[in-house]
Amino acid sequence: MTRTRRPVALFLMLSSLHWLGSPLASNSLDLSHSAASSDEVPAVNSRGAPKRPVLQPKETAPPQVTYTLKNLKGEVCVRASLGVEFVVRENKKKYYFNLDPRSTQATGNCRNQKSVLSFVFAGGNLEFTFIKDGDVSYVRTITGLLIPAPTCKNCQNKTYIGIVDHEKLFSAKNGLSFQCKSETTLILSDNLRLKLVPLQIQAFDLAGGAFGKEVECWEDYNKRMIPIVLGAVAAAICLIAILTYVLVREHRGRGYEQL
Repeated sequence: MTRTRRPVALFLMLSSLHWLGSPLASNSLDLSHSAASSDEVPAVNSRGAPKRPVLQPKETAPPQVTYTLKNLKGEVCVRASLGVEFVVRENKKKYYFNLDPRSTQATGNCRNQKSVLSFVFAGGNLEFTFIKDGDVSYVRTITGLLIPAPTCKNCQNKTYIGIVDHEKLFSAKNGLSFQCKSETTLILSDNLRLKLVPLQIQAFDLAGGAFGKEVECWEDYNKRMIPIVLGAVAAAICLIAILTYVLVREHRGRGYEQL
């Protein structure tokens, strides 16, 4: 737990600076589909306070949106196509919140060996840190912050924060993208989980700003290969049964000829 205090503290400080209006990066940002532009004002309620995430008791599929982050030269340095769902555990119950691209701002920065893509919304933040190590790139750190509205009238306000650090997530060789159509679940803390479905992501070496050839995740590979393997096993069993039947029949026929 000690090694996570510094990243979490830094994350909270950066989130605070964003809401105070301090720019985190000078990089330009393009958001495709219905994602919010970087100058959109957060939604507010009738009292002038930013709307906070509303946790839902039932799970629904999150909307998939494509985000592209550009460097100072105007070149796409990060591209991510994903649906994001936060899962909160509270009092032995699960609550869900889907990231809404219409009220989400994306920002970040790009360097030669490190890039950061951050999704900021009223009441939360989600940040990916990409690392380029030789001929491979991956996500080293994912940090999440969620400050939802209370789940009941007399419930207290709670803050959920978590981090996955010093990992090699979504690894792919330079110029390739990581893709996973299956659900990807990450445990950020005891009470906060993150679901990404579907997911295609790439940082560094994006030719023409487009995704490179896909690197398939193990979950997708298993889903694709298991039916093939089972089919091959079933075919082999049928073939063995047929050959056994033919051999037994021939053996019996030869026995009758001897009589």
